Amino acid sequence: MAIPVEKLKWMYETMVKIRIYEETMVSVYAEGKTPVFNIGAGPVPGEMHLAAGQEPVAAGVCAHLRPDDTVTAPHRPHHHAIAKGVDLRRMTAEIFGKETGLGKGKGGHMHLFDPAVKFSCGGIIAAGVPHAVGAALAAKMQGKDAVAVAFIGEGAANAGAFHEALNLAALWKLPVVVVIEDNRYGISVPKEASTAVASNADRGSAYGIPAVFVKDNDVLATYEAAGEAVARARRGEGPSLVEIETYRYLGHFQGDPEVYRDKGEVPALRDRDPILRLRQHLLQQGLVSEADLADLEARARAAVEDAYQFARESAYPRPEAALEDLFEPAPADVQLAQ
Repeated sequence: MAIPVEKLKWMYETMVKIRIYEETMVSVYAEGKTPVFNIGAGPVPGEMHLAAGQEPVAAGVCAHLRPDDTVTAPHRPHHHAIAKGVDLRRMTAEIFGKETGLGKGKGGHMHLFDPAVKFSCGGIIAAGVPHAVGAALAAKMQGKDAVAVAFIGEGAANAGAFHEALNLAALWKLPVVVVIEDNRYGISVPKEASTAVASNADRGSAYGIPAVFVKDNDVLATYEAAGEAVARARRGEGPSLVEIETYRYLGHFQGDPEVYRDKGEVPALRDRDPILRLRQHLLQQGLVSEADLADLEARARAAVEDAYQFARESAYPRPEAALEDLFEPAPADVQLAQ
């Protein structure tokens, strides 16, 4: 599949933006949490799951999506949100717990919702798959060609919600793509210790749907596989399953001692960094210049710095705001009936 240069440049800038965003969060999250780790301290309290290293999945898939396509993401959602075009300022403010956040600071980093680009995420394993199937059903019933994509981790493919949702999606031929990010570990459990299935792409045949495994955290191969799956869904030919081998450079959560993996694993993975590989590809093929890449990198860094500054300078919600937005106001006819 020939990839347009502008699309390649978008994927590079998006991957760089994700990396800078996550690496910035590493230091911001640590504020107030040293020398003794206190999960409730600092400007960003609570758990934090970062996706440095997993950029190819988000960029390679979301490059095919439109604002009216739905994306659901798991507890590690920043890369998906950035690639889907979620408002970076309001997303960061939400993570900081500020009133300018996507959820007015009440959701935090595992509960990011942006209806403007149809993005949502949650902390319940595999719960995003039925949500995406529901969005796909809605698009089909409305006669639209919008699609839905559910991102999950490889451990979530062992959960019941994954299988129940795929069964229904296949039966009703819904426009949904389930993308499995295989980063080797479900929290600290290696993939081979949690399932007898070597590749989750093998599970596609159980539901009679196409499935593919993408090796080596390759954004170009991901783009190609996702393009076929999204196009198939948009044509009304039903769901697909895409599993992508990717790598998590950081712990499952910030503060994770990572005693479950060899000390040399991450340095070896960084030697084959996907952003550097895409950079080399663009230059070797003569598609861009060093100056072009510098401009993309500068723009990505500026966007991230602006978002963090906006979040820091935003106000915290009023205490009484905790009792607001709990229920959707009843429709006028219901109010009259009361």
